[in-house]
Amino acid sequence: MVKFNLNNVRLRDKMLILYFLCVLIPIVLSNVIFYNVTTSNVKKQKMNDISMTLEKVKHVFRQQIDVAVGITSVLNTDFFLHDALETKYQDASEYVDAYHSDIFFLLNKYSPVHQAIKQITIYTDNPTVLPGGFVLPLTPIVESSDWYKKLRQLPNSYTPLVYRYGQYDVLGYENVYTVVRELNYYTSESQVRKIVKIDLHSEAVEQIFQEAAMHGDFYLLEGQGQIQYTTNTEVERSREGSVFGSAMLPSDVIQFEETYSQPYMSHLRLVLAVSERELLEAVRNTREFVIYLAIPNVVIPTLIILLITRSFHTRMIRILRHMKRVKNGFFETVEHAGDRDEIGQLTMEFNRMTLEIKRLIHEVYIADIQHKDLELKRRQSQLHALQSQINPHFLFNSLSTIRMRSLIKGEEETAHMIHNLAKMFRKSLEWGKDWVTVQEEMDLILSFLEIQKYRFGDKLNYSLQVDERVSKRLIPKMMLQPLVENASIHGIEPLKQGGHIEVRAELCEGFLVFTVEDNGIGMESEKLAQLKAELNREEMGEHVGVKNVVFRLKMYFHEEASFSIESAAEEGTRIQIRVPDAVDKGKYL
Repeated sequence: MVKFNLNNVRLRDKMLILYFLCVLIPIVLSNVIFYNVTTSNVKKQKMNDISMTLEKVKHVFRQQIDVAVGITSVLNTDFFLHDALETKYQDASEYVDAYHSDIFFLLNKYSPVHQAIKQITIYTDNPTVLPGGFVLPLTPIVESSDWYKKLRQLPNSYTPLVYRYGQYDVLGYENVYTVVRELNYYTSESQVRKIVKIDLHSEAVEQIFQEAAMHGDFYLLEGQGQIQYTTNTEVERSREGSVFGSAMLPSDVIQFEETYSQPYMSHLRLVLAVSERELLEAVRNTREFVIYLAIPNVVIPTLIILLITRSFHTRMIRILRHMKRVKNGFFETVEHAGDRDEIGQLTMEFNRMTLEIKRLIHEVYIADIQHKDLELKRRQSQLHALQSQINPHFLFNSLSTIRMRSLIKGEEETAHMIHNLAKMFRKSLEWGKDWVTVQEEMDLILSFLEIQKYRFGDKLNYSLQVDERVSKRLIPKMMLQPLVENASIHGIEPLKQGGHIEVRAELCEGFLVFTVEDNGIGMESEKLAQLKAELNREEMGEHVGVKNVVFRLKMYFHEEASFSIESAAEEGTRIQIRVPDAVDKGKYL
């Protein structure tokens, strides 16, 4: 089992461990905990606010209903109203006097005081009461109305009925909230039936829900969930007969519900449907705040630690790199900016040690090395002296002597071939000259072709075509000769019958164009593809002459020169080179 040791951990990795364990992880954990606590509190507060809103709407709506219920209680116990509605009037004038003195004044005083009250109507079956104003007869049509039937179904005749119904008026369809009650306080003395119906302004009731609808959609439900009213416009349009249920709500809705404890409102429920996305909007805002707060808490310490780590790491790596160079014999000092910390002191001591080692090496070993170097040079001089006995100039002079003797004996053709061979040999010795004229290159090619013609006789024919405009242009030395040599050896020599080599030099659109073409054996497509692939590689490999030409073209002209080769089996090979016509202007020299 390998025992963990911090001394085996690199300095940069130690700083990263320190950063993660002491900075990043504590900051992230603290922010996550802070975020969870904050969002939980915000969500709880939001839920509490919505519950309070629902409670407030419930209370205000109940107050509106309680006002109407209170008025019905006052009217139920009013003796003068009871007496006026119970009296059997002899004629119409007697009822009109009683209406204005006892009924109209009593009923008319509530509407100006309570703005939510739209209309107060009393229905009675007293046949001597004239229909009109606040008092209407209890006709069969009234008895067939829905609110009257629901009133009769109440188990207790003293309990008022809170009811909503729809009606059409000059302004269109309107939801009417009404409170209906039997006026039966004086039951023992009553001879006629009396019912008071108080209608509330729908705008006053609906305004209660609309003002608080910013939190969600309100639903006022009756009985088994029949929708009396809702602020959801899509549901309100088709509300008649609709029963409230979760199916009509989006999946991310949270419901809050309140019921009424008053007997006359116990059949009503108030539901507030709030979108979870809207509920958690404040939570999301809190999350963004926490993120914005966490970013500088992470970024600033990270940048500071990176700067400090870079100060340590880069200087230590620089010292280590120079130590490795000292191991390989390069005694270079480290650039020192006068740092005063431990690494700065280490750098100073390393420089002092390096200079001292360098001084000792110079004093102890350099003398011995110089002595050995002198001995080596002496032996090399002896070797060069031996080699000079058979140097190329000796061979060139020997060829010249043989040529002269051939001329003396009348062997002019042999003498001419030896002259061409000597000329090529002399050109090969002139390595200090990298650039030649086109004419000089063509003279070298002509010498080579004449020697080949001497070897093969009628088997080889050739032609040289040089545009006079390009004869004095400068090109790299031996740019074409290796190509002509390849055409002779690899293209023409394997033929049984005579072959032809054509060399052309011409000027075309600012380029010098050189073409070397033969009718030799050519190359198969696979071999041609292999040759082109070889020319694109850096290694020399095979086809040294052609690759040397291509590499020199790239070295001198870069991408401005082009080299193309075409060949087909039994049809020959054609090579074309294009180089810029600007060498004589000094651009490539």
